[in-house]
Amino acid sequence: MYAIVEIAGQQFKVSKDLKVYVHRLANEEGSKVSFDKVLLLDDNGNVTLGAPAIEGASVEAKVLQHLKGDKVIVFKKKRRKGYKKRNGHRQYLTQIVIEGITAAGGTKKAAAKKAVVAEEVTTEEVEAPKVKKAAAPKAKKEATKE
Repeated sequence: MYAIVEIAGQQFKVSKDLKVYVHRLANEEGSKVSFDKVLLLDDNGNVTLGAPAIEGASVEAKVLQHLKGDKVIVFKKKRRKGYKKRNGHRQYLTQIVIEGITAAGGTKKAAAKKAVVAEEVTTEEVEAPKVKKAAAPKAKKEATKE
């Protein structure tokens, strides 16, 4: 079982007992955190898509530690101008471990919504009257003498 979940503005493919580095979270080390914005859920081949998120589904995780990523060097140069700038930074990260993925009836709600939407579409297609479009006037070509 895996899920695609949005954490701190980024999407991650997660499964149980997976360690993930995400942008810094405000939670303390050792605390539990829950992510409700589950975009896709795969339960042994049974795939559920959200529109945009699956209602009732969540991913439970535990914050392991806060740390800084590797240094990234930013070097700018304009040749023949004597312009060189060297900057760098280290991204603040949080390491989390995924403890569980909960579907919580998300598949039933999604299936019910699909059935309702399918019924509405079929009734609208039958009842909608056909409207003829007026033909656009054709442009007259002018004969030019050479």
